[in-house]
Amino acid sequence: MGKRIMFAATGSGSGKTTLTSAFLAALVSMGEEAAAFKCGPDYVDPMFHTQAAGVATRNLDIYLMGEEGVARSLATNTEGKISVIEGVMGLYDGMGNTSYASSNHVSLATNTPVVLIANPKGEALSVCALIKGFLDFEANNIKAVLLNNVTEGMYRFYKDLIEERIGIKVVGYMPKVAGASIESRHLGLFQPSEIEDLKEKIALLAENFKNHVDIGALMEIASQAPPLDAPERPIMQPARKGNINLYVSSDEAFSFWYEDNHELFETLGANIRFFSPIHDSALPADADGVVFWGGYPELYGKELEANVPMRNSIKTAADAGIPIYAECGGYRYLLESLEDMPGGQYSMAGVLEGSSRMGKQLQNFGYGRMEAARDNLLCKAGESINAHFFTYAECFYDGDCFIVTKHNGNTFSAVRSQGSVFAGNQHLHFWGNKVFAENFINLCFEYNKTRSKAQWT
Repeated sequence: MGKRIMFAATGSGSGKTTLTSAFLAALVSMGEEAAAFKCGPDYVDPMFHTQAAGVATRNLDIYLMGEEGVARSLATNTEGKISVIEGVMGLYDGMGNTSYASSNHVSLATNTPVVLIANPKGEALSVCALIKGFLDFEANNIKAVLLNNVTEGMYRFYKDLIEERIGIKVVGYMPKVAGASIESRHLGLFQPSEIEDLKEKIALLAENFKNHVDIGALMEIASQAPPLDAPERPIMQPARKGNINLYVSSDEAFSFWYEDNHELFETLGANIRFFSPIHDSALPADADGVVFWGGYPELYGKELEANVPMRNSIKTAADAGIPIYAECGGYRYLLESLEDMPGGQYSMAGVLEGSSRMGKQLQNFGYGRMEAARDNLLCKAGESINAHFFTYAECFYDGDCFIVTKHNGNTFSAVRSQGSVFAGNQHLHFWGNKVFAENFINLCFEYNKTRSKAQWT
């Protein structure tokens, strides 16, 4: 396995995504082959990695995937490459008041060396206390420090101070780069597709990174990572002959997915195809199943409503029994209507009764274990899978097919399993319980036997 390194930080807002993307772009410009990863359940940050390095970014989430799943994804997607992993939140921030599933947990589980990003604004000697605290707090793989948002003059001051007082290497700094800032909104950064000059911004960041950071030192740190063998892939049952066509929503409104989910579906016999609920006129006639991942449908209510032929196509396909999996934003598209943040009302596909509206705070935010209250399309009663919830949307009905238990013991009901539709506000990584994926793909194979071509176009 190739070299690997993690960029972690003292907290959110320290510049992890900017510096990770800049390093990836710098590597590509130097002729290096890179692989990109993101700790935790985030969807938007990985899109910037993809823009920077031209590769699909994989998530490494111990809560959703387990340590074995994280090791498998990392090991099987990095052959001969330098793997660059972006941390999540602060280095030790995990579930609740623990470091479980934190960036540090991923680093320790995969023996990945860490470069700690620190943003010392408003600090002098205190930056040493901050870094020293991170070094001594728990077992870790911190090998060096990278400073963000400092001037050249202040960098010399900080570097001497940190190396003399703490004895850890400072590998460089990133100044504030005029014209390269990336704005945020309610679920994080704006998506790359919405930033017209993103390529220019990333190129500018990469050039500054090469000028101010010791890339040779970073490569040396990455080379310290020991080999990581991939766990053997489990045999998927039941084995299938042939393939089914699984259509995935993909456009401005729907873009939140884990690449490993698509890979698992393909392993089970699905051909992954993409379609746009905004731009296409109908669900393709050869669809054997449909997946609606999350995204920002609340920002594109007008466009989604205007595509009446597509909405009718989805409703007709659902009535005909095509298997549909939908989560979060995808679930809201299947409802009768959607209300955006300004209060605009828009008609949606009408596959499921009810409506949604954007609230002022996150709903049931965070991780939770979903246990089936009864038999449903994807599992039997009592079976479970870990999930992540991240939405401001308040739905008419969240479903009662599963009971979700959070780390603090609080519970709530979730998921609607109705007809051939499995939908709710959950975000799932199917490697967390492959049975859910197997059962969904089996439904698609069964549907393939009976469907009539072009029945909803």
